[in-house]
Amino acid sequence: MMSKVPFNSPQGQGKTFAAVSEQSSPNKPSRPGWLEIVVGLVVFSAVARGGVLLSGQLDLDPVVYGLALAALSVIAPFAGFAAAVLLRIRSLHAFGVRRVSWRWLLIGVGAGVVAFVAKGFAVMAYTALTGDSSTPQEVFGDGGSGGVLSLVLATLFIGLLVPLVEELLFRGVITNALLRYGPLIGVVGSTLIFALAHGINTVFPVALVFGLISAEMFRRSGSVWPGVIAHVINNLPTVFVMVLIRTA
Repeated sequence: MMSKVPFNSPQGQGKTFAAVSEQSSPNKPSRPGWLEIVVGLVVFSAVARGGVLLSGQLDLDPVVYGLALAALSVIAPFAGFAAAVLLRIRSLHAFGVRRVSWRWLLIGVGAGVVAFVAKGFAVMAYTALTGDSSTPQEVFGDGGSGGVLSLVLATLFIGLLVPLVEELLFRGVITNALLRYGPLIGVVGSTLIFALAHGINTVFPVALVFGLISAEMFRRSGSVWPGVIAHVINNLPTVFVMVLIRTA
C-alpha cells in the first residue's frame, strides 16, 4: 500500500508527489506545513463548534435544524481550507487542486465502491466491540425528511459538497503537509486526524477506512479529485438511508 510510485507531471517526471512538492521558492513554501494544519483545524473547529451552539439556541424546527447542520458541515471545512490557503501559499495547485488523468478518476470510483462496502463491516466491528450504535448523522435524516426539497438540499450538502470540502482540508492540507515525513505518517497520521474530527461514534471506523484509502490516493496521484469522487460515492446515499431509518 505504501510503495512509492512516480508522480507523472511535466514538472515532476519520475518523482513522487512529495518529492516534487519539496521544491520551493526562497520566499514562500511550495506546499502546506504545520502552520496550515494548525490554522486550518482551529478555524474548522471554531466554525463547527460555534455553528452548533448557535443552531442549538435558535429552537429550530427539526427539519430546519438538520439542514442547518448539513450546511455547517460544508461551511466549517471550507473555512478551514480557505484559511490555510490564504495564510502563506495562496495557490490551489499547491494544495492538490490539480488536473488528474481519467485513470485516476476511475480509480476513485472503484475506491468509493470498496469504501462503501467496507464501511458496513467497519461499523459492525465497532458496534460489536464497543456496544455503541449511536450516530450523529441521524440529524441529517431529520433535515432530509421534510419533503422533496429538503431531501435534495440535504443530499446536496452531505453527498456532494461535504466530500469536496473535506477532501480539500483533510487531504489537500493535512495529508499534503504530513507527507513530508514519509508515507506512513502522511497517510496514517492524517487519517487519524480525519477520523477524530468525526467524533468517537459509529462514523469513526468509517472515517478510518475511508481516510486511509483517500489519503493513499492523494499520495500517489498528487490530486484531491480521486478522493472527492470516492467520497461522493461513499456519502451520496447517507441522507436517503437516514430518512428511511427515521421513517421505519
